[in-house]
Amino acid sequence: MSLAENVEYLRRLRELHGITGFGDFQRQPRPTPASPLIEIDRFGSNPGRLKMFAYVPAQRQALLPLVVVLHGCGQSAAEFDLGAGWSTLAKHYGFALLLPEQQRANNPQRCFNWFDPEDIVRDHGEVGSIRQMIARMVADCAIDPRRIFITGLSAGGAMTMAMLANHPELFAAGAVIAGLPFGVARNVRDAILQMRMPQTRSASELGKLVRGNSRHRGPWPKLSVWHGTADHTVHPHNADEIVKQWLDLHRLPLAPMADAKVDGYPHQQWWNADGETVVESFTITDMAHGAPLGLAANDKRYGKQGPFLLEVGISSSYHIAKFFGVTDWIRPQKIAPESPSAKLIPQVSPISSALPSLTKILWPKATEPKLDTVTAVETKPADAKPANLKPLDAKPATIKPVEVRPVAAKPAEPVARMAPKPPQQKPRRAQIDVTAVIERALHAAGLKK
Repeated sequence: MSLAENVEYLRRLRELHGITGFGDFQRQPRPTPASPLIEIDRFGSNPGRLKMFAYVPAQRQALLPLVVVLHGCGQSAAEFDLGAGWSTLAKHYGFALLLPEQQRANNPQRCFNWFDPEDIVRDHGEVGSIRQMIARMVADCAIDPRRIFITGLSAGGAMTMAMLANHPELFAAGAVIAGLPFGVARNVRDAILQMRMPQTRSASELGKLVRGNSRHRGPWPKLSVWHGTADHTVHPHNADEIVKQWLDLHRLPLAPMADAKVDGYPHQQWWNADGETVVESFTITDMAHGAPLGLAANDKRYGKQGPFLLEVGISSSYHIAKFFGVTDWIRPQKIAPESPSAKLIPQVSPISSALPSLTKILWPKATEPKLDTVTAVETKPADAKPANLKPLDAKPATIKPVEVRPVAAKPAEPVARMAPKPPQQKPRRAQIDVTAVIERALHAAGLKK
């Protein structure tokens, strides 16, 4: 693009209502979609003058994750949520959503100002507003501070890079769809050139743009990069520059460590020393500018086709959520009483179940006619009696349990029958093997096989 073409382009900038090719879409009248998002006021000083929308499902994970979603130019938070299906994903998997929204007073086309130095500096402008929104969500919704993620489309993707560069300590991971690397534009002219004819920079040069913006020296967030090869709004070469920039931060080589296909599209991965994927790239062949839609791995559809929301057979929202690790939660299932699992639960206390078995093992003559050999007790005829031990009545048929006898008749005899002397006074009974007794008791109680 020549200098004269640049001047003419900039002259007509106000007529085009922006810099990213969404002007025609912005002028189309569109009804406001039904949305589960709730607008939240007074979340801070709001230096970037943005709006805040959020969604927290009723059923949610114990360690509640937060996904920040930034819309593209010409879109509202509700429109992008409906098209990309993020609130449906959040409801299904139990994570919270934050959707900042640009206002026309800041940008006529509702683009996040990813190229304006006043909006991409820590604690200032739009970056500062989004940071305050996250703080409000963490305070109000008990968000796990270790599970905060961010993603965005187009200008929202470029602003995602600005958030990751300014607050790397805040995010565990990010994802960029049809976006641009951080720090390559500081004014409108740079933004136009980077979008249409991106300059090729070395990985170290790109990495310095991020390192010089932050004092962060800890681990950098993970990153997922998505771009269509037929994108004429944001040149696909920008995806390569983003990958190089983040590989330099993670000190990884440019050559991919894995190169495969997912749902028919090229997928490259880089992982760290622990084997965790920290950078990945999806190249959506023949796709124009927009977010990819399609069936997810669980055969569910998240999102709805529309302007810059393109049906291409792969669900970017689902794969990004999976990359973030927020799809691992499964709702707890109630066990029906008649289910096989319920049969494994004892109907009575294991200890109370074990007591009758212990009685039979320790005192077999009182309950069974035969003794088990494990007890090593000498078997004797029914009428034989050990020394110094009064036997039980040998003629149970003569006992009349229903007849009431006077208390004075033989007061000591029932006590003698019910309370035998301690085992150590049985000279002819062998010593009980305690280990065997316990083993048999556990087995009888069903506590050990």
